[in-house]
Amino acid sequence: MGAAYSEVMSKKKEILLRSTGIDYDAFEMSPISFDYSQLMNSCGYSLRTVRKIFRETGVGQTQLVELKNLTDLVRSSAPSGKGARIFVKDEAANPSGSFKDRRAALSIYHAQKSGYKGVVAASSGNFGAAVASQAAKRGLKAIILQEAYDSRKMGQPEILEKTRACEAYGAEVWQLTVGPELFYIMLQVLEKTEFFSASLYVPTSILGIETLGYELAEQALEEIGRYPDAVLITHAGGGNVTGTARGLIKAGSTQTAVVGVSVDLRGLHMASDTDFNKKSFTTGHSGFGIPFLTWPDRTDVPRNCARALRYLDRYVLVSQGEVFYTTELLARLEGMERGPAGNTSLAGALAVAKELDRDQVVVVQETEYTAAGKMPSSQLTFAKENGIKVTRGNPRDNIPGKTIVIPESIDQIAVEDFDMEKIRLSYIENCVRAAGDYVPTVEDERFLSEDSKSTLDQVHEVITASHRKPRPR
Repeated sequence: MGAAYSEVMSKKKEILLRSTGIDYDAFEMSPISFDYSQLMNSCGYSLRTVRKIFRETGVGQTQLVELKNLTDLVRSSAPSGKGARIFVKDEAANPSGSFKDRRAALSIYHAQKSGYKGVVAASSGNFGAAVASQAAKRGLKAIILQEAYDSRKMGQPEILEKTRACEAYGAEVWQLTVGPELFYIMLQVLEKTEFFSASLYVPTSILGIETLGYELAEQALEEIGRYPDAVLITHAGGGNVTGTARGLIKAGSTQTAVVGVSVDLRGLHMASDTDFNKKSFTTGHSGFGIPFLTWPDRTDVPRNCARALRYLDRYVLVSQGEVFYTTELLARLEGMERGPAGNTSLAGALAVAKELDRDQVVVVQETEYTAAGKMPSSQLTFAKENGIKVTRGNPRDNIPGKTIVIPESIDQIAVEDFDMEKIRLSYIENCVRAAGDYVPTVEDERFLSEDSKSTLDQVHEVITASHRKPRPR
């Protein structure tokens, strides 16, 4: 594949139209706004239909498990009367071991129904394994593109574990070094193969996750007699938050607080060759979480259907050491050995539960499978090999890329709230800046208000401050 970068990128729109079947131009309303609802409904699948499709390949209907021992431990260090009940949706029971099966299952069904012979996905994580698994079930070819190595050809154990999983399901895996060429290579592969683009950010991907939020609310109502007070969701690119929140709303759980949780990796650049292997988490960290909130359309499709800012009530950060500590707690106190992605939101839940009353309910929305490359021992050994100091102590002393501090007791588990107003402001500013000389309309202000969960007055103030006189209301 020797085509020049500029030549391939100039054909981006036509390649994506052929590989997704979506004409994104049809939903554009201006340089700022687009019809999000129409785009989400463009594939024509109801939630009931999606659940029926999932039953064909064994996806979904995972257990909601109460973590009684962890709840007791949290209460032992919480203020009097505090310490909410903690539950977890055990998504590790899905075919490839994570909630990403929901994300892949509808997309693969849609690809088969639309006549594609295969699918392409860019993923260094669980999504690649989910796509490979679902493609095998539907008889389609799968090609998975991974950013797996730095320039030294050193690969993170968690990514290499997922390489093994993808290949076990029969997928062809392309391993790349970290850098900007991933999307370029993906476009080339899509053009040559004429396969379906199993993007993380197309409507079918998000609609699949809606079933998770819906099931969660349904099970809580049946088993506990009420909807959860808070659902904690590991946040990276935004699809997990978006789909789960939309499912909660469809189930009637409209008063449930939606809390995003990311591992704090501030200071490390995700596209940096030198920083790439100084992180111990491939996803669910601030290096994806913050940029995707402030500019969600930084993706492989023109408009990202994962728009977490529409749904988040709160966004919190936890340290790497707290996630490793939580992983061990879950295994030793609840007999559940699970991987790091779900344990990121569980770490957040241990802190948030201390804030709530004992009769309240917190649900951690996912678990994931674990294996050799995902185990804390593997990741911490790799961290040490890359010059990271691993110690026990106060996790507030953690410095991404330099130290990982593992707590000594549950008392030290805490969350740092990220300023949501600051994120909303940054998102609106980015939208206005990207529109160039275009003057926003009342419809644009309404879109930005919905997309950022801000008031119309807040949006209007940002536009006015940008020295663009908005059109009269």
